[in-house]
Amino acid sequence: MPLADRFLDIRRDPHSDELLARGGDSEAHSVLQRAGFIAVVRVHETYHRAPTCLIKDDESDLATDAVARLRAAGYHVDCDTDFDTDCRPASYLPLGSSVAHLAERIREATTTEEAADPLIELTAAHDGILAALGDVLTATADFHDGLGQAADPYIARRLRYLADEHLHIIRTDLADTRNALADRHAPHPGRITPGAAPAPKRSPPPNANAPPCAPARPRCARSPHRRHR
Repeated sequence: MPLADRFLDIRRDPHSDELLARGGDSEAHSVLQRAGFIAVVRVHETYHRAPTCLIKDDESDLATDAVARLRAAGYHVDCDTDFDTDCRPASYLPLGSSVAHLAERIREATTTEEAADPLIELTAAHDGILAALGDVLTATADFHDGLGQAADPYIARRLRYLADEHLHIIRTDLADTRNALADRHAPHPGRITPGAAPAPKRSPPPNANAPPCAPARPRCARSPHRRHR
């Protein structure tokens, strides 16, 4: 990571009086967003600003909280005197870290079964991560339905479209990928431990070409929610 990405600047712009945060990497940007800042994405720069219509006291509280969180995470923050603080709040792993752990398990997988196992946490029909994401999109659409501005019904329709079309495609394709991996029972040739004997090849069952039958009851998946600190 470039050293420059560990430095941020949180100040009021001397010309516009806007509260702005500049610098940092994607992790720092996540901290800023959780503190309440809004990302502004430009062609050559991404910076953050305070939400509109906040009174100055609320902006100062937001900036002070962001400075404390960033410094607690090990970032070097230059800021206006009003935002300086010695507070270092406790930090906790965000929900996204559980999903990132699934990616790590797939990176470490040496067999198709080991790669398929964490994917079920994404694709499970009732309580998988993608099913929950669909619920979030739908709930946000429902919220916009009665919000009252002219663009809100369009936003609601767009969110439902994302849930019904795009997310459905992702869930279907990823579930098919998971099922295909679970059926292969093969080691990954590039991830076999040196010196270990390769897994024996399994012959296809005698009814491999028969019409598909009802799916078997899935085995219990290992919990992926162990968090590492």
